[in-house]
Amino acid sequence: MFGKRLLVAGATAVLIAGLGACGGGGGGGVDSGAVTDAGQGGTGTVQEAPPSPHTVSGLKDSVRHLAAKTTRATRPHLVSKCTSATRQVRHTQRTGTGTRRTTRTWYTTERYQSCKKVRTGTETYTRTVRPQRWCVRLDDVAGDTARDDVWYQVTPATYNEAHGADEHARMEFTPTGTGC
Repeated sequence: MFGKRLLVAGATAVLIAGLGACGGGGGGGVDSGAVTDAGQGGTGTVQEAPPSPHTVSGLKDSVRHLAAKTTRATRPHLVSKCTSATRQVRHTQRTGTGTRRTTRTWYTTERYQSCKKVRTGTETYTRTVRPQRWCVRLDDVAGDTARDDVWYQVTPATYNEAHGADEHARMEFTPTGTGC
């Protein structure tokens, strides 16, 4: 049984090392939008890396930034209330063997703190109703001219890039969500 576990652990280690060498580790791979040099010995042949399966592309239509929406709310105010308490602790000691075995039992008093959270009124706090979002609307999504006005949630960096781009500029990015 130990041999099987050792064999499985060794196979797993070899698989992880192989994936790490191929760039499967995630940290040292090529960026999805990066351009790589596929030529031999400086021939200058440039080939674009394939996009991520979650990447979308299309023509920039508009951008939108939705600020976080908050409201004031109340909740119970809880405080810790502690009281001193005692309890009896039983101790036993066994000595001897066989028919001469004896058991001695004694009790001691132990002091401890008994703490509970109790409600004392209410407190106000700021509750987030809607988190902050950055959105980009695309036309001709994935080259399909029928797919227009599709909203995607994006990172702030992608939003800034789209905000600075020309109207109907070709954009390609990985969205963080759909809809806006």
